[in-house]
Amino acid sequence: MNVIKRERLRRSIFKFRTQFALTEGAALNRALGAQFIERTVLSLCPEGWRERVYGPLTTLKLFVGQVLGADHACMDAVARQLSERVSNGQAQCSLNTGPYCKARQRLPVELVHTLSEELARRLESAAPEAWRWRGRAVKLFDATTVSMPDTPSNQAAYPQSREQKPGLGFPVARIGALISLATGAVLGHEMAACRGKGTGEATLFRKLYQHIVPGDIVLADALHCSWWTIAALVRAGADVVMPISGNRIADFSQGVRLGRKDHVVQWPRLQRKPWMSLAEYQALPEALTLRQVQVGPWTLVTTLTDARTVRAQDLQALYAMRWNIEVDFRTLKTMLAMDILRCKSKEMIDKEVAVYILANNLVRWAMARAAQWVEVLPRALSFMAAKRALTLLEQHLRHRPKQNLKDTTHAIIRLIGRCRLPHRPGRVEPRAKKRRPKPLPLLMAPRPIARQEIMRNRRYAFLKVAA
Repeated sequence: MNVIKRERLRRSIFKFRTQFALTEGAALNRALGAQFIERTVLSLCPEGWRERVYGPLTTLKLFVGQVLGADHACMDAVARQLSERVSNGQAQCSLNTGPYCKARQRLPVELVHTLSEELARRLESAAPEAWRWRGRAVKLFDATTVSMPDTPSNQAAYPQSREQKPGLGFPVARIGALISLATGAVLGHEMAACRGKGTGEATLFRKLYQHIVPGDIVLADALHCSWWTIAALVRAGADVVMPISGNRIADFSQGVRLGRKDHVVQWPRLQRKPWMSLAEYQALPEALTLRQVQVGPWTLVTTLTDARTVRAQDLQALYAMRWNIEVDFRTLKTMLAMDILRCKSKEMIDKEVAVYILANNLVRWAMARAAQWVEVLPRALSFMAAKRALTLLEQHLRHRPKQNLKDTTHAIIRLIGRCRLPHRPGRVEPRAKKRRPKPLPLLMAPRPIARQEIMRNRRYAFLKVAA
């Protein structure tokens, strides 16, 4: 790579880091340093890419800004790029969205994954002890679904529900995510269709074991309370807390009694699965030593067997924190509008989801810096306020790229720190809509056929009147 192109890449890196306040904090480590981003771009992007208006990092910056902004249209991203170039005294670019869309297609999805996972990893490792549960990192797993445009590519990769007729439904994808309890950053995610072999939540969870390190505590729902899942997590050096699955009965008259409806039992090793080799099966323990305790509405299964250091009430309070992942999914799907994706091919759908995850982690980083400044937990701050503050920072940098950069960034961080959420213990909300939808009938035929029927009825009515 020649000197001019490398210098332009470094300027793009500087713009990317300043737009999302990726500067060094008081105690947090530097997030996504310039050297790391440069090495990642040079290794994942073709070294001989032509110098364009939409380089790899410029395209990623606009893509992230597109999902964070109120207007998710490509025209808005192109207009922001034109505004920035005019402010910097550069030649104006076209308002045609074609070059930007082609640049998004060229953008390697591995680049987005690498930056997102590295940012989440550094944020998790830099979290102070006060943000953890007794000094230990707690990680949450769950899955959700998103829909997308009804195109042949999307239908082939993520088919619609069998209960819907062809042409009347939308493709649906399942997304499994491992999220940090302390910061809300997505440590890793996997996507699959909602039907077919190897598309269940358990399969997605297995693909995310690489993000679990010794000393972690994993919270999951009862669907994952199986011998194989717990054995794999114990082998990774983690502890688990999850409700007992529906096909098991907790007999508290057995095992070693620790208290009322609190005992330690042995779960013997199950028979070998067909997909497991004999060596892998023999490496597993012959039995798992687990604690079963009934607290509140749950019968929990955990590897935290010491009742003197971890009481039953502690387990109840710990597992109640699993609800945070439901709030995190609501943040992604409602506040960032990831519920209905917009791309029309399988490759771009995967890339769009990855950019949403990266955008979430960038906002969480700014929230973590602000939380450290005001000495509160990151989850005590407003995600929506942080998103708006980063949008204000992007507007300032676009029109005044070199004016009071450090002071502006600190002002944005302080603004995020002031936007605290109210403390509402025991809050419940009904899962129902108050605003009634318009009384329109459901579409019972594919849209082209419905259009033809409307035109046929109009033509018939016209001929009847003419007669």
